Amino acid sequence: MDIATSLTSFSIAAALMTMTPGIDTALVLRTAAVESSMKAMLAGIGICLGVLFWGLLSALGVAAVLAVSETAYTLMRIAGAAYLLWLGGNMVLSAIRRRSAFDESGSVTKQTTLKGWFARGLFTNLLNPKIGVFYISFLPQFMVDGVSPVGWSTLLASLHAVMGLFWFAAIVLATRPISQFLKRPSVTRTLDSVTGMVLIGFGLKLFFEEKAA
Repeated sequence: MDIATSLTSFSIAAALMTMTPGIDTALVLRTAAVESSMKAMLAGIGICLGVLFWGLLSALGVAAVLAVSETAYTLMRIAGAAYLLWLGGNMVLSAIRRRSAFDESGSVTKQTTLKGWFARGLFTNLLNPKIGVFYISFLPQFMVDGVSPVGWSTLLASLHAVMGLFWFAAIVLATRPISQFLKRPSVTRTLDSVTGMVLIGFGLKLFFEEKAA
């Protein structure tokens, strides 16, 4: 495969993966709608750094441990599932207690800090072993003859991370025109409930899912 073909094929595949609804999109959309654009983008940056991290580990072969070690994969899977259940559970409880982003009077209640949302985005990816295993099987399909596999894999992972940043920026911008509506107490509670249940669902799926042979 030559460089042009590799970049074109990878870009199409990575773009489709980036725009496919999932944990990352739900997290950024909820944060932009309920809290602020800055917090949403920091969560997105954390997510993209997590993607880049897994891409680098895959390029170096470190993430291959998860593909061959049942124990390592299981421990990481349980940790990731527990984190998603905790994150989703907190959102659902926040909605139930009417403490999402604003209370009924419209005043600001306790919110996660900027650093907190960056960390949430980062750990959402770092604690998901499926991403590492996926990269191990995905990146080799786009290797170029005569080019360093480690360097090329790093470049592709960086390209994927940049695509993610643009996608999250588009999501944040899309919420701006209707930001006042989205920040209504009833709407924020609904968003927290729905996002929380999505995260819990992904957490349960990750917890009970067996590692692919």
